[in-house]
Amino acid sequence: MTRYILATLLILLMTGCSTTDKPIRIYMIGDSTMANKDISKGNPERGWGHVLKGFFSENVTIENHAVNGRSTKSFIDEGRWDVVQERLRPGDYLIIQFGHNDEKQDEKRHTEPGSTFDANLERFVLEARERGAIPILMNSIVRRNFAENPNAIANDDYRRAMTEGGGIETDSLFDTHGAYLESPRNVALKHDVAFIDMNSITHKLVESMGREGSKQLFMWVEPGVCEACPEGRQDNTHLNIKGARVVAGLAVDAIAQAVPELKRYVCHYDYVVATDGSGDFFTFQELLDSLRNSCDEQYKRVRFLAGKYSGENLRTDERINCYIDLDSGVTVTGITIDSQP
Repeated sequence: MTRYILATLLILLMTGCSTTDKPIRIYMIGDSTMANKDISKGNPERGWGHVLKGFFSENVTIENHAVNGRSTKSFIDEGRWDVVQERLRPGDYLIIQFGHNDEKQDEKRHTEPGSTFDANLERFVLEARERGAIPILMNSIVRRNFAENPNAIANDDYRRAMTEGGGIETDSLFDTHGAYLESPRNVALKHDVAFIDMNSITHKLVESMGREGSKQLFMWVEPGVCEACPEGRQDNTHLNIKGARVVAGLAVDAIAQAVPELKRYVCHYDYVVATDGSGDFFTFQELLDSLRNSCDEQYKRVRFLAGKYSGENLRTDERINCYIDLDSGVTVTGITIDSQP
């Protein structure tokens, strides 16, 4: 049966993702590039883990314990790993991605690749397995450095206005992670753990978009356009909403390949709407405005995550070209649905 409407909105419940299997729990530990963010004051920064749940079916629960500024050392020393470890149950998955802050020189965070960094990663792997969980190791996503910048690592900690990278930009990215990229790979090989080379994946992405185009993925914000960073920001490490969604989409495909048991739960949508900032848009209205402004006549697949949505500004003579998947826990008001076989 094909459903369509002439007056308001087309809703077709999609069946491309499995929701009838047993519940799956995925835990995430890592740093700011993965972490959930404070979305107050219109903050557009997102970790890719913040938006990951929009790429899995409803029966997959994502618990993102990644925290800004943490290394493997500080994550352990602050007791954060103890909390996660206690929550792990047989059959759970644990995604591990550190490196950005292990590189920092302060004693509370610094580890050495081939030594303390590897030892901490091994601890996560072995103690997760003791709980019956399935670890997945990743290395760090790339920094957007098209110039050789001696301050690239330190700049991760600067969230103030317009931090300059320095140097003459080229068409090629400069590596900033060094041996920290190899430790997760080596630990994965040693303990027969799934490994995902997120650095290589994001390197190809960012370099293919070029020096200017790749700014669309990162926290490059002009002064006066965002209450959260009113003086603007030039940030080559942290992702914005678009960047997080793009990177999460690449990550989930790599996860499906490395861990085939999770492939059946992967879902890809053109847009995700979520009230907690884990989608492309917060509201039905933002989705509607985007679709109105688009010149693309193709139907879009849209998913609404659990939350309350309204459509008070939908015109009665309007046709919107999209298929919508509503998660359980979605409440829709002010939207009239007309469908016809």
